[in-house]
Amino acid sequence: SRSAMDHQPKFFENLSGAGKAIAVLTSGGDAQGMNAAVRAVVRMGIYVNAKVYFIYEGYQGMVDGGDNIVEVSWESVSSILQVGGTVIGSARCKPFRTREGRLQAALNLVQRGITNLCVIGGDGSLTGANLFREEWNGLLEELAQKGKIDAEAVKKYAYLNIVGMVGSIDNDFCGTDMTIGTDSALHRIIEVVDAIMTTAQSHQRTFVLEVMGRHCGYLALVSALACGADWVFIPEYPPEEGWEDSMCVKLSENRARKKRLNIIIVAEGAIDCHNKPITSEKVKDLVVQRLGFDTRVTILGHVQRGGTPSAFDRILASRMGVEAVLALLEATPDTPACVVSLSGNQAVRLPLMECVQMTQAVQKAMDEGRFLEAVRLRGRSFENNLNTYKLLSHKKPDAELPKTNFNVAVLNVGAPAAGMNAAVRAAVRVGMTEGHKIFAVIDGFEGFARGKIKEISWGDVGGWTGQGGSILGTKRTLPAKYLEKIADQMRTNNINALMVIGGFEAYLGLLELSAAREKYDEFCVPMVMVPATVSNNVPGSDFSIGADTALNTITDTCDRIKQSASGTKRRVFIIETMGGYCGYLANMGALAAGADAAYIFEEQFDIRELQANVEHLTEKMKTSIQRGLVLRNENCNENYTTDFIYQLYSEEGKGVFDCRKNVLGHMQQGGAPSPFDRNFGTKISAKAMQWISKKLQETYRKGKVFANTDDSVCLLGMRRRNLVFQPVAELKSETDFVHRIPKEQWWLKLRPLMKILAKYKTSYDVSDSGQLEHVAMLPKEAETGAI
Repeated sequence: SRSAMDHQPKFFENLSGAGKAIAVLTSGGDAQGMNAAVRAVVRMGIYVNAKVYFIYEGYQGMVDGGDNIVEVSWESVSSILQVGGTVIGSARCKPFRTREGRLQAALNLVQRGITNLCVIGGDGSLTGANLFREEWNGLLEELAQKGKIDAEAVKKYAYLNIVGMVGSIDNDFCGTDMTIGTDSALHRIIEVVDAIMTTAQSHQRTFVLEVMGRHCGYLALVSALACGADWVFIPEYPPEEGWEDSMCVKLSENRARKKRLNIIIVAEGAIDCHNKPITSEKVKDLVVQRLGFDTRVTILGHVQRGGTPSAFDRILASRMGVEAVLALLEATPDTPACVVSLSGNQAVRLPLMECVQMTQAVQKAMDEGRFLEAVRLRGRSFENNLNTYKLLSHKKPDAELPKTNFNVAVLNVGAPAAGMNAAVRAAVRVGMTEGHKIFAVIDGFEGFARGKIKEISWGDVGGWTGQGGSILGTKRTLPAKYLEKIADQMRTNNINALMVIGGFEAYLGLLELSAAREKYDEFCVPMVMVPATVSNNVPGSDFSIGADTALNTITDTCDRIKQSASGTKRRVFIIETMGGYCGYLANMGALAAGADAAYIFEEQFDIRELQANVEHLTEKMKTSIQRGLVLRNENCNENYTTDFIYQLYSEEGKGVFDCRKNVLGHMQQGGAPSPFDRNFGTKISAKAMQWISKKLQETYRKGKVFANTDDSVCLLGMRRRNLVFQPVAELKSETDFVHRIPKEQWWLKLRPLMKILAKYKTSYDVSDSGQLEHVAMLPKEAETGAI
């Protein structure tokens, strides 16, 4: 992110919370990650010297008062980061809907001097909070008239500031790309689908899965994308008249293509175009009656709300929690109640009521049968998901497909990363839809040189989204030493474009191929790279396919290790993560696992820093939290190795704590891809293939493709809020080739966050936050990086 360069950073040290009291509550349905948000609000609040209170049981606790509203300390939120649900409880509250209830709530807050509220919940909870804020002054005056508070208090506590965070697994709130809990709910759904697929395969069954989402089809849509479901029913996009016939045709066609199972996903609020419900039972009966397939229904229910939050949700909630406290400190009587949310990769603040009104507008559009409008109002990320799903799930008959006579080759390069196969599948299917012939290259550039290349069809990539590793096979070998042979293969197979899915080697490989264009005409074709590496070290993209899965692996392991350390008491674990010289996994893993420190190459450290960390842990052992967790990136320092740090800690901690070390190794490259990686891989790869089609048309002259400009060799990456194509030649200046990392990395800005949450004093640049934006209704053709 370059914005830090454009203007003087503003640091939040100047914002003090002294004399302020902040209360945090969770309300409405629970969602995984709420605890991470609560923890961040409490710790950031204490960090800026404010008093922080828990309100137990949501608004009910606010109305009941007493010991439902308690001041909390740093340690009150220890060990809750990895717990699902909400530890402070949530309850539906009738009294708060009445003015009497709100009057009582106001009294309870004023008695404790609380005028800052952080509400974590769905749109109902946030609307309630806004009403409370608007009535606040009147409520205080009424309390003064009744003699319950004095006139001084009315003056002193004249304004109530409110900041909301959306915790809802449905992702049904407009203005935010991801609500807290959505990613974790997708994890639960995908775990179930992956498990069901194996049994369905054995018995040639059809499964109808019902997922949550009364008014919003996000979970159904994204899980259908992530597992390659045959059919999906969502409230925003009802099937056309006669869907029964077309669905049955599709299912029987799939069986005829030797596909042994069918998966149909139904959102609980699914409807047809006459607003009549479509239930999972109805779908099952239809399949049984029409096709006679062995069909089972599985209703996922509250499983989706349970379990531990994913790494994404923990990081999202921690970022939002810190941002919420900053927003409360900066609030004035004139700023509207706001919601902190995520747009692309950027924390933003939006006026609460604008978001609520837009969310309600979606429902209204659905009730009135304006479904296209409903999809558009849901936002660009939702629309993108729907369009990608439609592209990939239904194969048009060959007669209807255009014929371009172009041949496109797809290959994997570098180390395996979870999600690569989802990207290959999307590339193959979109390419075929665009009319090209797609060739799969086995074993990267090395396999290319050896002629390991074959045409691949629609059915060949069925079921690939959930597979980890690389099915095509991948190698780190660079093309430079095989140029002649690769050029021969491209000529023999008449390859007109290349799509490379891989890590830093893929980027170097494209630089080498474009440099070889002077000598070989064969390389004068459009080439595009899609970043896929667990290290997330490719220039030009904030995220790469595979990093989220690796982060979840690290987080899960750290959770187990913390449990072991808590049991033994007074134990510190030192954990080594992968990433080459890139500290992304160590830093973000530390944030998601609640570690005490993370050593990374990008932030040089010396013996004094190591000493300070040991002293910090020694202090920590005197409290009730008697365990420590330290992450170290594998190449952060050639002399301060994992063994060295382990020995240093063991010696310095003698008599206070003992040490263990753990190298996570290659388990970080394996495993089934997370929902984020499946979805990101699918969408980014589909977009890359569409770019190839466009470039092929632009560069086709006199019967052949000839592309030799810089902008015909691109990397497609996610930058802040958008997916952008960048010529690899232009990315050279942004790359540190010695250490194989980008010179500027956005996540370094989140480093102070981890330190603050681990109780270190640090300076935190908040230049990026603080501007209240408006909920934009995007024009239809707006590009997006929203995943």
